[in-house]
Amino acid sequence: MKQKPCIVFCRCGAGVISVNELNEIAEGLKKLDVQVYELRDLCAYSIQGQDVLDAIDHEFQQKIIIACYPRAVKNMLRQGGVDLGDFDVLNFRDLSPKEIFRVLETKYRITQGEARYHVETNALDVPAWFPVIDESLCTLCGKCARFCLFNVYSFNKKSLKVVNPLACKNKCPACGRTCPVSAIMFPRIGEKSALAGAEPDTVGKTTGEEGLFVMLNDRNRNRKNIFRLGLLQQAEDERRKALEELKASVKNQK
Repeated sequence: MKQKPCIVFCRCGAGVISVNELNEIAEGLKKLDVQVYELRDLCAYSIQGQDVLDAIDHEFQQKIIIACYPRAVKNMLRQGGVDLGDFDVLNFRDLSPKEIFRVLETKYRITQGEARYHVETNALDVPAWFPVIDESLCTLCGKCARFCLFNVYSFNKKSLKVVNPLACKNKCPACGRTCPVSAIMFPRIGEKSALAGAEPDTVGKTTGEEGLFVMLNDRNRNRKNIFRLGLLQQAEDERRKALEELKASVKNQK
């Protein structure tokens, strides 16, 4: 019979929040009457070590994941073939440790006590930098796959998949910047943006004045085009840097 609930805490190794904040969360969780699984870290476990996540799902009905953006976490687990069933995500990028504990107390009724605290360390010796696809937004245009030089994706008109995540080059989110619908995410990127997993901004508010609406729509389109050109140049620069680093590492190995 499944117990409920438990907390899965991602001890993120990417530096998206400070070490002090991670420590504050960990110390606070140890003072709660709940089962806690500290994973070092969740990105790595979604690639290698899914059995740990499967065991947590088998034992607990409700999971509360303390990690980054919910959109990134949910799609990352789906992409890794992990089905955690019923779970919520508390985003430590947007919520302070105090706010997280307030939510745990008020929404989930978790009381003070002594946690059953487990630490799981993943042996995956890579930064686990890789793209995550939001299938609900993806239009299968294939721009990301065509832009990537490292065979991370497989693509045809009916399917886009991340098939070789560890071939992705650290700190190269270039392919994601080419996506016109923000369907490509990098959970470990430092910026707070749709590329990191935040919900994409919605545009195109309606107005009763048709002429004003057309004018604003055209202005927004022009701004988007300028912004998109800047992103594409940034993507080109990131891809070129990643390729240069790869060539240098191959040369050094000879």
